Amino acid sequence: MTHEEVLVPSVPWKQISTTQADWDAADPQLLRAMLVQMQIIRSFEEVALKLASEGALHGPAHSSIGQEGGAVGSIIGLRPTDGVNGTHRGHHQFLAKGLNYLRGTAFDPANPIDDEIHAFVKKTLAEILGLDQGFSHGRGGSMHLQWREAGNLGTNAIVGGGVPLANGSAFCQKYTQAERPQDGGSDVTVTYFGDGASNIGSTLETMNLASAWHLPLCFFIENNMYAVSTNVFEATNEPRLSARASGFGMPAWRVDGMDPLAVYLTMQQAAEFMRQGKGAVVVEAEVYRYFHQNGSFPGSAFGYRSKEEEAEWRQRDAIQRVARELISRGNLTQEVVDQMVETIDEVMAGLMDEFTQADPESKRPKKRIRPELWPDPSFVDYGIRGDASELESWKALEDDQVTAWREVKFADAAADVMERRMQTDSRYVTMGEDVHNLKGGTNGVTRGLKAEFGDRIMGTPISENGFAGLAGGIAMDGRYRPVIEFMYSDFMWVAADQVFNQIGKARHMFGGDHPMPLVLRSKCAMGAGYGSQHSMDPAGVYAAHPGWRIAAPSNAFDYVGLMNAALALEDPVMVIEHVDLYEKADRVPEGDLDFIIPPGVAKVRRPGSELTIIAYLNMVELSLNAVEATGIDAEVIDLRWLDTASMDWQTIGESIKKTNNVLLVEQGSPGPGYTSRIATEITERFFDYLDQPVQRVFGSQSTPTISKALERAALAYEPEIEAGIARVRRNLGQQA
Repeated sequence: MTHEEVLVPSVPWKQISTTQADWDAADPQLLRAMLVQMQIIRSFEEVALKLASEGALHGPAHSSIGQEGGAVGSIIGLRPTDGVNGTHRGHHQFLAKGLNYLRGTAFDPANPIDDEIHAFVKKTLAEILGLDQGFSHGRGGSMHLQWREAGNLGTNAIVGGGVPLANGSAFCQKYTQAERPQDGGSDVTVTYFGDGASNIGSTLETMNLASAWHLPLCFFIENNMYAVSTNVFEATNEPRLSARASGFGMPAWRVDGMDPLAVYLTMQQAAEFMRQGKGAVVVEAEVYRYFHQNGSFPGSAFGYRSKEEEAEWRQRDAIQRVARELISRGNLTQEVVDQMVETIDEVMAGLMDEFTQADPESKRPKKRIRPELWPDPSFVDYGIRGDASELESWKALEDDQVTAWREVKFADAAADVMERRMQTDSRYVTMGEDVHNLKGGTNGVTRGLKAEFGDRIMGTPISENGFAGLAGGIAMDGRYRPVIEFMYSDFMWVAADQVFNQIGKARHMFGGDHPMPLVLRSKCAMGAGYGSQHSMDPAGVYAAHPGWRIAAPSNAFDYVGLMNAALALEDPVMVIEHVDLYEKADRVPEGDLDFIIPPGVAKVRRPGSELTIIAYLNMVELSLNAVEATGIDAEVIDLRWLDTASMDWQTIGESIKKTNNVLLVEQGSPGPGYTSRIATEITERFFDYLDQPVQRVFGSQSTPTISKALERAALAYEPEIEAGIARVRRNLGQQA
């Protein structure tokens, strides 16, 4: 007969409830501050819903009415330097963190809103309404609220999307604490999400990573039991969502979110655990949103909740609970409470009047935003990326300016420049799968870095979405500058939310002045026999997302200059490395790895008069070979920078005006390909100088497969470039 042993979690999982003794022992000033903060949030949300119902709020209105106790109870004990982020339903957390930052517990129900608090809630409402006065000049709106000074890291419209970013904040807090110890332990970050995000991959990946690296991150689950209309019991077989913690070795607390004192006491325990350097935690608060997912109707109006259920939860209202406890102990009177509510309501109503006016075009009573408050339309593209002025102090260098060279393999040059930058700037941290092992990762590009830099070189779990988001959070924090590696470019699809929705959009979405210094390295492994899921050229996909800059070096010298520029930029930069180049014998300047090749500077590799060939990565050398083989007098341009903002249109234009013919060269499939967008722009810019349509060389429609013969058939090499040159010549002959 088999032996059976009952296994138990290695970490505690607690349910916290208050007793009368807890309320008797609570500081009355703490409770008064809770009451004022919750009422400010409640009245604010009521005005937001009213504006939505009258047509003045553009977009959704995800009300947090009913959930104030969880937000205020969890935040009121935090430090100003602690961080929080949340979801699309995040007004209450944003307001609670801002109120706590400004006043802590120094709130008086008899005088609940002073000028500074008034200015804060006004700016918050302006942002939600999309106005220029808002924190992000109206770009973030209701779902993307950020005030970094106060520790409000940014709410997020993607379910679970903000969780990995919060991990980046916790990373910075841990390592800053290790470098500069202070009394009281580490700062902490709290990431708020609901029952939906509890089952999503980015959250679970982050739980694993935060726990494995012992980061001071609290996963605060606001379990309000519903996604839009789907009940938590339909979505999971374990509706006690804090149960997730045990699987990742994190302690967890479960608490009634309608009892803000219980939440406060729970967070005191959780924060103490994190501040002592013990790692991440989970707190689950059972709360209830009084209204539907969006708008001012209750869920019962849509049939997925009963009126009886809603009434039961309203009887447990957190604001009423705290007011009763204060009044019963003689710490407050009902008259003061009533006057407090009236005062706050009047302030919020005043904001509504300040921002709106009667809509003269509506036949029924309706509000519209005062036209003079909208952002200037010319602001629309500001801050998609920075202006690269941070590169002005760097020396730009070209290979024809170098007098002494050192022979080196391409992969070794990549490792050397990263070593140099990490020696000169302690803010750089490198992470990715296996980058700390195998003598420099799978291709040697991080050779020697772990031995020299220790904890600044981190091997990650296999979780691209999790560690890409962590790096995004590090970049948003600003204290460190992350460099991450995707072992293969195809893995970007696993991390697409963090790469494109989060990292690529953050700077613009949060107002345009939000640096995002992050470098993502990845290899294009076409021709290496790794098949359909490991062979993608990512250039075309990244180029479709304007927040990213893209560097594509074709040789070791360019790699050094492009990587230095990428590392110095305040924008996210994708650096593409082609596997064919890693072992190539190459050269870099002797004794000099401190130069850049700035955005907007392409390189003419061969001058010519008959045809302009434009290529990048390994296709540059193949194009040069094809030119020699065919005897055409072609000018070969190495793009080096591939994003639209970094294109060297001057060099391209001068060449086209001379040759009047263009051949664009890439290796892979035209589906996700890069050159189609360049062909379109060349035609728009230089149509009058073209003797024929822009021609292109690319691979087959299919992705490369494992079969060596089929892989070769799927990709473009020198013979395909030669065929493209012949096609250009034929077209010219037909015209003649």
